[in-house]
Amino acid sequence: MPKVRVEKKSRVHQEVAKQGITFNKQFGQHILKNPMVITSMVEKSAIRSTDTVLEIGPGTGNMTVRLLEKAKKVVACEIDTRLVAELQKRVQGTHLQSKLEILVGDVLKRELPFFNICVANIPYQISSPLVFKLLLHRPFFRCAVIMFQREFAQRLVAKPGDKLYCRLSVNTQLLARVDMLMKVGKNNFRPPPKVESSVVRIEPRNPPPPIPYIEWDGLTRIAFTRKNRTLGSAFKQSAVLAALDKNYKLHCSLHNENVPEDFNLKAKLEEILLKADAAEKRARTMDQDDFMSLLHAFNSEGVHFS
Repeated sequence: MPKVRVEKKSRVHQEVAKQGITFNKQFGQHILKNPMVITSMVEKSAIRSTDTVLEIGPGTGNMTVRLLEKAKKVVACEIDTRLVAELQKRVQGTHLQSKLEILVGDVLKRELPFFNICVANIPYQISSPLVFKLLLHRPFFRCAVIMFQREFAQRLVAKPGDKLYCRLSVNTQLLARVDMLMKVGKNNFRPPPKVESSVVRIEPRNPPPPIPYIEWDGLTRIAFTRKNRTLGSAFKQSAVLAALDKNYKLHCSLHNENVPEDFNLKAKLEEILLKADAAEKRARTMDQDDFMSLLHAFNSEGVHFS
């Protein structure tokens, strides 16, 4: 999967080529050659002069420079030390230098700094973990404008009943409002990647819904194991029963409740699903309210997913 790199025929790019620095396939580095996309992403992020912006994957800095012109501060996270050096050269001796902080390393393996806005052309292989790292970050940020592989972006915004609706869709939309901003064709990159791209705007829900996210995630993980399977069938799987049985007994122990000798978790799950009128429902058609009601039904009977 490609990492989108914003670049054009600039002094910095010529210097990179002169030094023989090639873009690294391991990091999914591709060059975005259309400066109009940079302009659009910066404009749609609505940066204020008092904002701190987090940029992931700055490359040699074409996007970074545009962000520095708008924001109070830019924190750029880059894993490739060669490009870090080029980025430093790009701003050295300019009025922008004091506004830039560079974090070297893997963004998934470090604690995120404070930021108001995130603008990112990311390695597509980190898309899913990065989205949830951002959405679970505190304090809340205002919005993120991020380039993704197009199918991933379509999954983020998919609605119940859509072909691409999945666990990613419902989990993301629980925590954020997600909007598709624009499509970016593969011919906008050099060399062209194998996939099309799209830019998405993610706005965290603040405050978030008053439900434990770990519980929610556990429920949707089971429900979407086979999204066309009925919930009644999904909750009969032996691995699911074993995990929920362990959780149930732990819950009872923590609350000084006895578990009857003839306790049958499978029968209890069937009873809960029937009462909630959910046994014949399928995850692919369920919206957030459906999952919230179902989670409440399970939790009120001592069935937990974490």
